[in-house]
Amino acid sequence: MSSKKVVELFYDVVSPYSWLGFEVMCRYRNVWNIDLKLRPAFLGGVMQGSENKPPGLVPNKMMYMSEDLKRLANYFDVPLKAPSDPFEAMFRKGSLSAMRFVTAVQRGEKGDDKLVEQVSRELWRRIWSEDKDITEPASLIEAAAKAGLPDSDIKEALKLHTSKDIKDELKNATQEALGHGAFGFPMMVCHIDGKPKMFFGSDRFELMAHCIGEKWLGPRPDSSPAKL
Repeated sequence: MSSKKVVELFYDVVSPYSWLGFEVMCRYRNVWNIDLKLRPAFLGGVMQGSENKPPGLVPNKMMYMSEDLKRLANYFDVPLKAPSDPFEAMFRKGSLSAMRFVTAVQRGEKGDDKLVEQVSRELWRRIWSEDKDITEPASLIEAAAKAGLPDSDIKEALKLHTSKDIKDELKNATQEALGHGAFGFPMMVCHIDGKPKMFFGSDRFELMAHCIGEKWLGPRPDSSPAKL
């Protein structure tokens, strides 16, 4: 029996395209012969480090993105809705504190990504489905509680997320993403025969499947109704 291929998923909850990629990879985790590693990172650092431009700074891209996200939400069966002010949500408020919090949750889970998955999903739901804040401590607490994190773990993650260790951990993950050639999220790094292969975006799953010797079965491989 062949060993599982490691697939790292670099993401940031401020990115709606990351949410789509995240849900698809979570659905395929037990369909493909892969070991999925969730890698929370900071999109702002990747954009700056790669000298990329956010879509909000390119008017035609921003106009296209609004309609594109509606189509993608329907296709991928993800309850994604643009907030009242997408530019404010994505660029002025930012996601640094939220991604530090996710990193702190991951540290506390000792490698078990289940609660990391749930917390990340609840943060995406807040900003990209309910048009709520993801920057204030109260927002992080509410998202973590909805994700099923015990009160003691929420307090610990809230305390840790402002620590130097967690800040450095998130920074290192962001730098690692840049080292793989990142210029945006979501980014999947598939380790094939000891070599990392990078795939960017929420529209490369069929190609990625081909490269890792798996089959793309559509956005919902089990044909089950959404549970988001």
